[in-house]
Amino acid sequence: MADTAWPHNPVLLREAIEAIAIDADGTYVDGTYGRGGHARALLARLSARARVVAFDKDPQAVAAAQAGPARIADARFSIVHASFAAMRTELAALGISRLTGVLFDLGVSSPQIDDPSRGFSFRFDAPLDMRMDTTRGETAADFLARADERQIAEVIRDYGEERFAVSIAKALVARRTGGRPVRTTAELAEVVARAVKTREPGQDPATRTFQAVRIFINAELEDLEQGLKAAMDLLIPGGRLAVISFHSLEDRIVKRFIARESRSEPDRRVPFAPPKPTRLRAVARIMPGPVEVAANPRARSAVLRVAERTDVGAGA
Repeated sequence: MADTAWPHNPVLLREAIEAIAIDADGTYVDGTYGRGGHARALLARLSARARVVAFDKDPQAVAAAQAGPARIADARFSIVHASFAAMRTELAALGISRLTGVLFDLGVSSPQIDDPSRGFSFRFDAPLDMRMDTTRGETAADFLARADERQIAEVIRDYGEERFAVSIAKALVARRTGGRPVRTTAELAEVVARAVKTREPGQDPATRTFQAVRIFINAELEDLEQGLKAAMDLLIPGGRLAVISFHSLEDRIVKRFIARESRSEPDRRVPFAPPKPTRLRAVARIMPGPVEVAANPRARSAVLRVAERTDVGAGA
């Protein structure tokens, strides 16, 4: 089936591009290419001397960027099949050591959710995969088939903020012990629905568990921590970092990172030394407006945080 069967509407498109496109001749990273909405909008704002490097774990996203009707045929653009956590190394291989702007649009994309074969959604009965990079790593089904009850409960609690994590883990292990490990999205959703006693109005009982397992399988929060540090090392003075988050776990990491790098703290090992300079300045926190949320309901939980590199040592 053609990739265009699952269109993707980028969230906070105008706001994100306006936040980072501070120099028409600059070098930029789109850390989460998806289907290229942000990358295309950014290229439209830049000069012939600019450069945009995109990253994506998903081989389908990389293939869509390189071939077919959705490809970006622009000499200023290139894409790397890797997580943005590897940005520092991958950019060094391309001869890039300084960036004008970095954009991360976190979470799972619409084509990933809407393609039943990927196993991200409980709306379809499909193999329980959930890997963003389908060329490596264990599937969600493989993890649930080997992990013990404590580990499963920790993942569901820590990454899904699910208060029934222990009950869900017990039910999953009991089913596995009985010779019926969950292998499909429908089976996982059914087990969770029986274990979860109450849920917020309008939310499927499986929502938090699916989120938790997906985040764990793809090491999303660990990648985010590494990606933020890499962006910090590569941004030039005045360079911009923009991150779009869709749930509190991601946004909390971004918020704390910006706050930590915005503080000037003395070196406790050298009491009389001057405080280290701040490296970031928080610029904005932006939410989608009612018009965008009405047109794209998946935007309703999005938060865009923007920060600017401040110290003279940036991009060295």
